[in-house]
Amino acid sequence: MLRVESISYKLNNRPLLKDISFSIRPGEMVALLGSNGAGKSTLMRLLSGERKPDSGRIMLYGADIKHYNRKVLATKRAYLQQHNPITMAFSVKEIVMMGRYGFKSLSSAKNDQLALAETMKICGLTDLADRSMLSLSGGEQQRVHLARVLAQLWDNKDSVLLLDEPTNNMDLQFQHQTLAIAAAMAKKGYMIVVVLHEVNLAAQYASRIIILKDGRKWWDGTPVQVLTPQHMYTAFGIHAQAYTDQSSLKTVIVPKEIKLDAAKFNTNLYTPQNPVCTKEIYTLKTAETDGLTTLQSVKI
Repeated sequence: MLRVESISYKLNNRPLLKDISFSIRPGEMVALLGSNGAGKSTLMRLLSGERKPDSGRIMLYGADIKHYNRKVLATKRAYLQQHNPITMAFSVKEIVMMGRYGFKSLSSAKNDQLALAETMKICGLTDLADRSMLSLSGGEQQRVHLARVLAQLWDNKDSVLLLDEPTNNMDLQFQHQTLAIAAAMAKKGYMIVVVLHEVNLAAQYASRIIILKDGRKWWDGTPVQVLTPQHMYTAFGIHAQAYTDQSSLKTVIVPKEIKLDAAKFNTNLYTPQNPVCTKEIYTLKTAETDGLTTLQSVKI
């Protein structure tokens, strides 16, 4: 189990997280939602052990993560960061195999090759194995890094997988493929924590949703409990409708369209009307006076 106990965190004396508590059991996939700056990525850095909370603690399988040495921690949690820049021309398979480096004394070469082959296959990378990372698109690179963190935990389901915006730059197919992989692994006992911006993807694949706002946990529950029009407005400042799709029984959020007049925020597009030159429209109308029929111009 992963247990977060009253953690708070400051950066340059500015509070980023405030008294957050929750726990995740094996088999759960929890999505973290919230507007930009809500604290999602900061929380992920603390969960990964990359940063330490100023107060509170994070327990992983009964031990504070700060007491794990890095090699042991690497066997129990993998962390896909939001940004993974690559400046050297490693091949795809070399990057994926980096996820196995911490297991050199614990795993056989056969297990490493199996993890490499299977993670590359499920992430759609088999045909790209020998390609340079520098030649790939942003979405393809993201899939390589996903395969790398999957390979890290491939043979240890007693672990937690942390995914910070894993669908960045991906096309529609691989957005769903990525979250389907995570959900399938959760069903086999992995603990999954994923940061998402697409609310409907969270509703479709996560078993539980936590919404953060201003560094605090505001709501925590199932998608149907958390994803309400009121919560959408409070968390994101949008008006939305929520309904249950009858075929999947999943919650669907439909934001109301925002309509803007460009002339109201770009003064170059503003054309004021001249009241003196207002266009007037007239029509011709027949009139009869003293037995004579005449045409008159009438304003309409």
